[in-house]
Amino acid sequence: MAPRIASSPAEAVAGIADGSTVMIGGFGNAGQPMELIDALLQGGATGLTVVNNNAGQADEGLALLIKERRVAKIVCSFPRQSDSWHFDAAYRAGEIELELVPQGNLAERIRAAGAGIGAFFTPTGYGTQLAEGKETRTIDGVNYVLEHALKADVALIKALHADDKGNLVYRKTARNFGPIMATAASRTIAQVEEILPVGSLDPEHVVTPGIFVDTLIRVHAAATAVSQQKESA
Repeated sequence: MAPRIASSPAEAVAGIADGSTVMIGGFGNAGQPMELIDALLQGGATGLTVVNNNAGQADEGLALLIKERRVAKIVCSFPRQSDSWHFDAAYRAGEIELELVPQGNLAERIRAAGAGIGAFFTPTGYGTQLAEGKETRTIDGVNYVLEHALKADVALIKALHADDKGNLVYRKTARNFGPIMATAASRTIAQVEEILPVGSLDPEHVVTPGIFVDTLIRVHAAATAVSQQKESA
């Protein structure tokens, strides 16, 4: 079944409900779907649980969702950096909950959800506060902690090109969490620079098959160029 092609970012994110768990692609600015995040901000959904590698940068994208107190909980690896002032303020005020997850565990928890794996054992975090209250096991002399799969109601991701069946090609490291998030959410919304006819993409370059994509939105190339400059900075 072909994905729906939205006419605007606002139409693409319509229906995201209060209290939803939303995965947002990106490693810092690289691959962060800024236009979809802005549309989510304008849409009014609140009480969100956001899964992202970071906790927002400066005064754009995810940081603005946090600034407006629309995020009740964030699951991430790197919540603090030099320009994460909106997260810092919300956290110190007790207005946002943080679940800190080592980066490899975060990626594997998302991937596990998409692969139908309920949980897995990992040595990362064993013996630390991150493992408190979790099941542990010793396997072949190595200590492990049990981590559960992480799934979402919606994934907002960014790719470079799509075809009209939803197959996605990414731009270099902007790919990061996009492919695994697309498989781990009940609904995946992808913003792309171009939507091409089927057969236009080299099958060897397709990373996310269209079966995982529910909605596409084409973002004007000029806006994409600004994002790519930030990704390369």
